[in-house]
Amino acid sequence: MKRIATIGFFDGVHKGHRYLFKQLDKLAAERGLEPLIITFEHHPREVLQSDYMPRLLNTADERRALLSAFGHVQMLPFESIQALTAAQFMEQLHTQYDVTVLLMGYDHRFGSDRLKRPQDYRRIGEQMGIEVLTMSEFTEGEWHVSSTEIRSALENGNIAVANDLLGRPYSLRGTVVHGKGLGRTIGFPTANIQPADPHLIIPKTGVYAVQVRTVALEWTPAMLNIDANGIIEVHIPSFQGDLYDQSMEIRFMRFIRDEKQIDSLDALQKQIMEDCSSIIL
Repeated sequence: MKRIATIGFFDGVHKGHRYLFKQLDKLAAERGLEPLIITFEHHPREVLQSDYMPRLLNTADERRALLSAFGHVQMLPFESIQALTAAQFMEQLHTQYDVTVLLMGYDHRFGSDRLKRPQDYRRIGEQMGIEVLTMSEFTEGEWHVSSTEIRSALENGNIAVANDLLGRPYSLRGTVVHGKGLGRTIGFPTANIQPADPHLIIPKTGVYAVQVRTVALEWTPAMLNIDANGIIEVHIPSFQGDLYDQSMEIRFMRFIRDEKQIDSLDALQKQIMEDCSSIIL
């Protein structure tokens, strides 16, 4: 079956991406084509620049799962196409994936020849038998909906904006590992979380209202603290038990307060009690 495709890294699979995918689905239905989403295993800059450390909103597996709701997903190793010109890559799309229509995001560019103008892609597409369409930018109020804006919001503790632009709560997966055990000594045991991918964005230091889920728990309100060293600790008021080595998914719901210096265990205990009282979501 002939296909209509769109291409991108799609970090976060946010509202702007979903706007593009809705148009992809609409055009596919109108033209009797199969929608195809082409993405990459690793961030292109990570391949092109050996010292680049991407700051990501999803792991590759999470991104694939989110994208699959909008069409067939083809995840390519960027290394296999990085040397191709725009014409060579479009020829591959046409011959290997039966792409006859290519829907491009408003700011998307591809090819080692670094073409910049939409009309250049349209001209090459005509030669290859591919109609190239370019989407307009998706905005929401004062915000330009982009992965960059969402990362900035998270790094500034602006969870409300990040979640709004994502269209869902920002989530982070990790494994419960052993910590210092201080929380248990004052009646507030915490689970220390090792993120599933070292490239995942860690929000600003401070205290957050979150929801957590494990194999032993459905979504449950909890309190989360991120310290200056990036250590993530979760306290689940309603839970007693052993979570070590389990996978935990965390949804960030609201920023409660900045981290502050607390001079005694009694004062720490009192502060945690106050924080816990504010996590009703």
